[in-house]
Amino acid sequence: MEKIIDETKQGEHLVLDQKKGNSRKLFIESYGCAMNFSDSEIVASILSDLGYNTTKSLEDADLVLVNTCSIRDKAEQTVRKRLEKYNAVKRINPKMKVGVLGCMAERLKTKFLEEEKIVDLVVGPDAYKDLPNLLAEVEDGRDAINVMLSKEETYGDIAPVRLQSNGVSALVSITRGCDNMCTFCVVPFTRGRERSRDPQSIIKEVNDLWAKGYKEITLLGQNVDSYLWYGGGLKKDFLKASEMQKATAVHFPQLLEMCAKAQPQMRVRFSTSNPQDLTLDVIHTMRKFDNICKHIHLPVQSGSNRILKEMNRLHTREEYFHLIDNIRRILPECSISQDMISGFPTETEQDHQDTLSLMAYVKYNFGFMYKYSERPGTMAERKLEDDVPEDTKKRRLAEIVQLQREHGAIQIQKYVNTEVEVLIERESKKSSEQWSGKTSQNIVAVFPKETYKVGDFVTVKINDCTSATLIGQATGYSNYN
Repeated sequence: MEKIIDETKQGEHLVLDQKKGNSRKLFIESYGCAMNFSDSEIVASILSDLGYNTTKSLEDADLVLVNTCSIRDKAEQTVRKRLEKYNAVKRINPKMKVGVLGCMAERLKTKFLEEEKIVDLVVGPDAYKDLPNLLAEVEDGRDAINVMLSKEETYGDIAPVRLQSNGVSALVSITRGCDNMCTFCVVPFTRGRERSRDPQSIIKEVNDLWAKGYKEITLLGQNVDSYLWYGGGLKKDFLKASEMQKATAVHFPQLLEMCAKAQPQMRVRFSTSNPQDLTLDVIHTMRKFDNICKHIHLPVQSGSNRILKEMNRLHTREEYFHLIDNIRRILPECSISQDMISGFPTETEQDHQDTLSLMAYVKYNFGFMYKYSERPGTMAERKLEDDVPEDTKKRRLAEIVQLQREHGAIQIQKYVNTEVEVLIERESKKSSEQWSGKTSQNIVAVFPKETYKVGDFVTVKINDCTSATLIGQATGYSNYN
């Protein structure tokens, strides 16, 4: 993977506030998408009630969990290396138990437990409430597994423990699963069908976060624009709902507005969007509320209509352009980021050039770029030969990355000599005398600390920039403080 954005913290071990009276120690690491990090907060909350406090020390842990990702082969290999490390420690501390959570757990359950015997428990993304029973099995000397997919589970009734939080930004899960059967993707098989969370439970969580001092939330889902609440149930069953349920249903634009209104001084982000489901109602809602951040992550994956069809992406190149044009027209200040795959099966040089020309049309602010890796169990693995040579994949990926760097530099330069609003998140990585935060457009800005503090909204005059960071001077507090 190549990425031109510093957003996801791979493999971070997470530490929560210690609960008085808990004596057992949990070490938990998360890999992959933001959903995994959000899920780890749910797991930590469940285990806190079982007497576990988290620790930064692997060697001191009674229970070690890794929350895994299966979307790329590289992610799986990274997790396997971590499991080797865990088991080396376990040989010294045989009382320590090791478990695998998340998407890899569902996909490789038999290998982990029966063939390789490298873990004590395996828990899929919908089975975290079963952890008390599974841990009881482990403590009795038996392997434990639950990877059943649920049609109802959203964890909406669990208050997540905020892990390694800066106290400023938090993730709020609104949907689980995915109904979009992209041929390259394992998510529908590891996380199940789409189901949405009760909007009132979401608003309750938002209000609770505000009361605890948080200033920004990210509404999270595999496909947030598919959010649909009509009283419970899978999205696919909505057509069977009563007329009353359909009339009172809450779709994503309504939920977005509810969150913006619930706490007008709190920033609201969302991720991830799917081009086929992102409606103009969402864009108009973003324009209507100042506290909804002006950034859309809009994965496209390829610029070739032929490859999009092979991927089962339910949009064309032309439809994507039309959506981009509408975003630019309605929200000209909005930043747009992408996901792109190079070397998908059967991709020709012309298909690759179509991707480059799409990028030239959009000129994304930043993006995540990958070379294709075949994932077992997907439709692409079953039906398509992985026939693009590795060297060709790498060369095409390098060209995509280089073009993104050029476009990113063009886009970020536009902010020089302007004023932007920045939410201070942390100390700058490069200087203890500077703050770092993000703009509404999800762009990092750094500036001298002066008398400001983490959590302040500050107006910053931008004087310079690097390829990914704005550099400026604070001119005062913004209207949000």
